[in-house]
Amino acid sequence: MANTYTQIHVQFVFAVKYRKALIANEWKDRLHKYITGIVQSNHHKMICINSMPDHIHIFIGMRPTQSISSLIQNIKTETSKWIKEEKLSKGFAWQEGYGAFSYSRSHVPNVIRYIQNQEEHHKKETFLEEYQKQLKAFEIEYDLQYIFKEPIL
Repeated sequence: MANTYTQIHVQFVFAVKYRKALIANEWKDRLHKYITGIVQSNHHKMICINSMPDHIHIFIGMRPTQSISSLIQNIKTETSKWIKEEKLSKGFAWQEGYGAFSYSRSHVPNVIRYIQNQEEHHKKETFLEEYQKQLKAFEIEYDLQYIFKEPIL
């Protein structure tokens, strides 16, 4: 788009269905690269990505040519298909919904550090605690019945 200049930084957070710990260390880097390819093929810029066994954080520079919901649907659909085709995890699916949080340029380094340090962070705080804290910090109203489901053990 000629004469369109934007700077939109968005962090996405979403979980594996029922928060099952299905993202294995053995293939999570491949998943991150696959998602990076999807983000880039949609003309956005991958800034940082990291996942835990039950959820993922994706931080991008987003172009205004696509809606957030369209991008997330594309990522979830394509990665679910890819995980099944590659036989990486039996019964893999993403949970419905996602969080999308926007940041100013000055916050980018802190968000990158936060995403890179997920393993350390989750030694002190659960995913649900982290997610609810983000929703509160961004003053997003939410209903507990629609928050990501508790893990099935």
